[in-house]
Amino acid sequence: MSKDKIDVKDVTPKEFNPKTHKSSGDRFNPGNRIYVRAAKGIYQQLRRKMGWFFMLLFLLTPWIPYGDRQAILIDIGKQQYNFFGLTLWPQDLTLLATLFMILAFALFFVTTFLGRVWCGYLCPQTVWTFIFIWFEEKLEGSANKRRKQDSMPLTGELRLRKLAKHLCWFAVGLVTGLTFVGYFIPVRELVVGFFTFNTSFVVTFWVLFFSVITYANAGWMRSIVCIHMCPYARFQSAMFDKDTFIVGYDTKRGETRGPRGRKKDPKELGLGDCIDCNLCVQVCPTGIDIRDGLQYECINCGACVDACDETMDRMGYAKGLISYTTEHKLEGHKVDIMRPKLIGYGVVMVAMVGLFFLLLSSVQPMGLDVIRDRSQLFKTNSDGLIENTYTLKILNKTQQPETYDLSVKGLDGLQWYGKQRVTLQAGEIFTLPVSLGIDPYDLTTPMADITFVLQRQSGDDKKEIETESRFIGKM
Repeated sequence: MSKDKIDVKDVTPKEFNPKTHKSSGDRFNPGNRIYVRAAKGIYQQLRRKMGWFFMLLFLLTPWIPYGDRQAILIDIGKQQYNFFGLTLWPQDLTLLATLFMILAFALFFVTTFLGRVWCGYLCPQTVWTFIFIWFEEKLEGSANKRRKQDSMPLTGELRLRKLAKHLCWFAVGLVTGLTFVGYFIPVRELVVGFFTFNTSFVVTFWVLFFSVITYANAGWMRSIVCIHMCPYARFQSAMFDKDTFIVGYDTKRGETRGPRGRKKDPKELGLGDCIDCNLCVQVCPTGIDIRDGLQYECINCGACVDACDETMDRMGYAKGLISYTTEHKLEGHKVDIMRPKLIGYGVVMVAMVGLFFLLLSSVQPMGLDVIRDRSQLFKTNSDGLIENTYTLKILNKTQQPETYDLSVKGLDGLQWYGKQRVTLQAGEIFTLPVSLGIDPYDLTTPMADITFVLQRQSGDDKKEIETESRFIGKM
């Protein structure tokens, strides 16, 4: 027998490294990509239902009619924001700023209480990513199958499946782009014009831009956006404390981890309840191991909670090894729900909501700007009266024609030269030049304060607004 050694090729499959986001090398190499395994459970059902609800709300809202236009339309060209019967203008910027502040403090409040549930359940990046993963599962198979296929040469069938997947992805992206732009341009005209090639270059550009961005973010970048691009992951630690509900792993109960049979007593084997199945890692959309502790990559989606509960149920162990919990609870301390930080965010949020409705109730259905002629302080007309010229800009903020009366007060004996009653169409801005004259003997000071009054005559509610100005005479 020959003493020469026979070369043996090692064909043992390489163990899958679950921490795919931390692996080195090409991020798009099949060995380094995150293949998210499908998870089932109460939290995933809740996430899907909430995702579909808000997705349909986003897609259908632009199609809701209100009178002769769509109910919600941000008309940049006309500089107005239509929300059903309410129309906001640039003059109402304070109202919009207050609304954004309410949303910000609501996010701070929820984050302090429940961690990054916004990221896991409602963030558009997460919702669209899971939709794209659904297409992957239906067209290419489960996570393990996709990983195996991507490590092998492409076949003709797999090429067709991948082509169908990317076409579906771009179709979802195109619908997203059309819907988003449809909040700024009447959506019915937009859709017809886009598919008949009758939209302008600018409109077409923005539709395709948001389509491509959706396709790239949800199809290719996915967790890269959450981990490296989203600022929320970075400053969330400023709102977290040890009483914030997070997805946590019970180390005392789970360690020491290790595999075992169902009928084996883990205590006799010196093991904890964790069987080290790695399912909690395989279902994580950001590819982290929650057993390593709280990490900024975690988006609180609860996928690992459902996967672990399913495993515990099969093993006959109590659920909750991974759960929505707090650091204090994991350490065996009492959880303090009503803490100063949470109360502070709640108080500010409630105060901002009250301010918002106060500002909303004070929104006027009309507007009046007065611009005094600066080229000539005054002139003496043919009747010997001192005359000042003004330009009045009258704004109809309502969605129906309105008739207005104009007047002035502050000086006795003022004479009005120009129209004093005007009718404006819905949303119209009307420019009206007028002049005021007064006898020099009635003007006791070189400069006097006057007030222009705009009164609505249409309807039962005859509201009026006032705008101050100056009348200048001889020095």
